[in-house]
Amino acid sequence: MEKKLGLPSVIATGVGLIVATSCLMSLGQGAGAIGTPFIYAMLIACAINICTALSMAELNALMPNLTGGLAQYTLACMGPFATIVSMVGGYLVCNTICGSVECAMFGNSINAVFHTNIPSSVFCIILLVILIVANLNGIDMFAKIQNLVAYGLILSLVILGIMGIFGIGTGEKIDQPYVLSSAPSDVFSLVGLAFFLFLGCEFVIPISKSVKNERRNVPLGMVLSLLIVCGMEVLVIFGMHNYTDWGELAVNTSPHIFYGNSLLGTAGSIWMILVSIFAVVSTVNSVISSLPYICAGMAKINLLPAAFEKRNKKGAPYVGILLIGGIMIIINATGLSTSDQLSFLILIGCVFWMVAYIISNINVLILRKKLAKAPRTFKVPFGPVIPILGIAGNAFMIINIDGNPNTRLLIYEICIGIFLLLGIYAAIWIKKVMKTPMFKAVPMKDVMAMENDLYMIVRRRK
Repeated sequence: MEKKLGLPSVIATGVGLIVATSCLMSLGQGAGAIGTPFIYAMLIACAINICTALSMAELNALMPNLTGGLAQYTLACMGPFATIVSMVGGYLVCNTICGSVECAMFGNSINAVFHTNIPSSVFCIILLVILIVANLNGIDMFAKIQNLVAYGLILSLVILGIMGIFGIGTGEKIDQPYVLSSAPSDVFSLVGLAFFLFLGCEFVIPISKSVKNERRNVPLGMVLSLLIVCGMEVLVIFGMHNYTDWGELAVNTSPHIFYGNSLLGTAGSIWMILVSIFAVVSTVNSVISSLPYICAGMAKINLLPAAFEKRNKKGAPYVGILLIGGIMIIINATGLSTSDQLSFLILIGCVFWMVAYIISNINVLILRKKLAKAPRTFKVPFGPVIPILGIAGNAFMIINIDGNPNTRLLIYEICIGIFLLLGIYAAIWIKKVMKTPMFKAVPMKDVMAMENDLYMIVRRRK
């Protein structure tokens, strides 16, 4: 009998997927911009993400054990057009962007400590090539240590945060105000950046069928993982106040290395870089290994070209691996290394993810109406209130994605342009290949039947 996973394993998975070194850059930039009031922005973003996590748990309870997750939920609620646009944009594009930012942080961290005089992008490309080759060989070499690395990173940051708060570092303490700005407009303008600190807990859903007491542990594990990460980041911000100048922190491309060095000198830098390198490798490996399987799953139900289903002798979906890894190499080869560029890419990725979260909450409301009496092992409490708060909160963050109107407009233009291209692709694909109505929801029983390999074979014969 298969051993079921308990709540600690669920929390470990959620924390491991949320924590990444690019989050630390967002944390440093936000705190450097307005000081400790950035914590208010973090609390708002965390609360909004908790709403979405609960909605995801209800969708999983109604349609359990689906490998495609959001793609299948949306297919049953809004039809293939919204599914393709939201899934390709909301998960594939944004994860590719966020993975590229992770690689850039890896290169910046190396140069921040060792001053190699080698462009950061070189280290990024080397890392990506290694991970692409590993995944083409069907080797998930880091899977066993991902949770260990995540907890190691959390524990390290908690310790370093507490040391900073109590002033027990070997570095020189500085005297600066806790608050640079507490104006609501400044706090709200950073909620979008804070959102990036809490992404990914919904990836607990795919392991839900192996979780003990799934009804309680899946939603509770996601919520606790968000709260644990939030608590850790609050400690780090208060620690940073005592050892890192806010202005320098805001523009530093490796704020975690900057803080470690300011707190403990070279030892702190080495401590930070060792932990963060493993975290970067773990995160980027997760992107390169998981996204191609999502593409293969979408191809399996005819939402993407059949080429994504092709596998090599090792069983790896090589088309997706080469495409996603190649795009990440191109992004980093352009010289993605400055704080402004990294932050800008993070915000673009956040908009795509926010749209996906909005759709997830809308899916809950649609299925509440269509299948009001269907059995659910978990149901979000307080009726439609929490999904509506999730929708409103994510829309609010999109509207306030950046405090600079010009930057905000450029983010909107890029996102709208990508969504238009995805819309054109989706319309052509659905009309010419799928030959189904673009906006007609697929019956839930059919969506769930698509998990069986025989489904599409029989359909194509018909």
